[in-house]
Amino acid sequence: MNTNANAANRLPLAGLLALALTGFLAILSEILPAGLLPQLSEGLGISQSLAGQLTTFYAIGSVVGAVPIITATRKWKRRSLLVLTVITFVVFNTITAISSIFILTLIARLFAGVAAGVVWGMLTGYARRMVPENLKGRAVSIAMMGIPVALTFGLPLGTFLSSFIGWRVLFGVVSVIAVILIGWILWKLPDFPGQDDNSSSSSSVSVWSVFRTPGVRPVLFVVLTWMTAHNVLYTYIAPLLASAGFNKIEFILLVYGIASIVSTFLIGRLIDRHRRPLVLGSLAAFIVVTLLFGLSSSLSVGIYIAIILWGLVFGGAASLLQTSVAEAVEEQAVDIALSLSSTTWNFAIALGGAVGGILLTSAGVSSFPWVGFVLLILALLVAWKAKKNGFKSK
Repeated sequence: MNTNANAANRLPLAGLLALALTGFLAILSEILPAGLLPQLSEGLGISQSLAGQLTTFYAIGSVVGAVPIITATRKWKRRSLLVLTVITFVVFNTITAISSIFILTLIARLFAGVAAGVVWGMLTGYARRMVPENLKGRAVSIAMMGIPVALTFGLPLGTFLSSFIGWRVLFGVVSVIAVILIGWILWKLPDFPGQDDNSSSSSSVSVWSVFRTPGVRPVLFVVLTWMTAHNVLYTYIAPLLASAGFNKIEFILLVYGIASIVSTFLIGRLIDRHRRPLVLGSLAAFIVVTLLFGLSSSLSVGIYIAIILWGLVFGGAASLLQTSVAEAVEEQAVDIALSLSSTTWNFAIALGGAVGGILLTSAGVSSFPWVGFVLLILALLVAWKAKKNGFKSK
């Protein structure tokens, strides 16, 4: 009996790490141009501002692609869809590596972004189906680990390697990693059926019906406000830290990234039993971060505390929010709910960048923490009220 119980409570790490590498690949494909703007500008014969649109088009693809594709492929076997998605990364990252035509490169980035949107729409659901009920949160945390790892180590390592091998070879290396990942997926990931549209339970599932499900809208609102606040600060982290006297931010970002990874492990241990207090505590802690940025602009100790606390808050955010929206719906609606969440998340990234840009030219960098403060107060209030649906107590 004990042996069977231990087996039931054992996480399928090889499969979950394949999902984590898929997330790592999606994030790395998105952020690489941010560290390669001068090389991309020279290689494609364009300005750095135009080179920056390679990231913008990837984000657009993620926003517009997730919901319709996840909805249209609900009957597909899950592993087949995931493999096809990774093949899409191979194709369009390879086109990015060899293309000398800017418009073609933009199109490649758009479709790579569509693939990323599909990844975020199915990754959480896949991880949850691999484990029993009492391990679903931990499984999601492992599957989402690729996000902080890519942000912490992927971009700086990629930027460093590009100085030796060039940006084209670097994108080729990313494609090779994707090919290896396909083999890993086929080897270690179990396959799951899609939803049978002939069943009565699935025939009533639509994007609108999922959106109207009690609990979904509060979670989506928290995703929007939390991630907009995060991206107002993170997108413009360089001028924000420069205003506090920090001109070399590499070490600070490394500290932030390590705190994010630590948070992923901590949240993974606690999420299945304490998801609601973790959400509320994370939002409250992020409010403290905005206050530290707003009130400690000339105090290095306050800034370092804010950075560490911010990393701890952000590392587990994806697991907490994706798990919350998945728990708010019936099993047959999980993938659609997650695609709505990922679309909202990517929209918040774009919105945070846009709002931050307007604030930077109008009110100045000192306004960033206070805008984040207001957004997070709204998020905390909505999360607090959504006790019955959305952010339920376990």
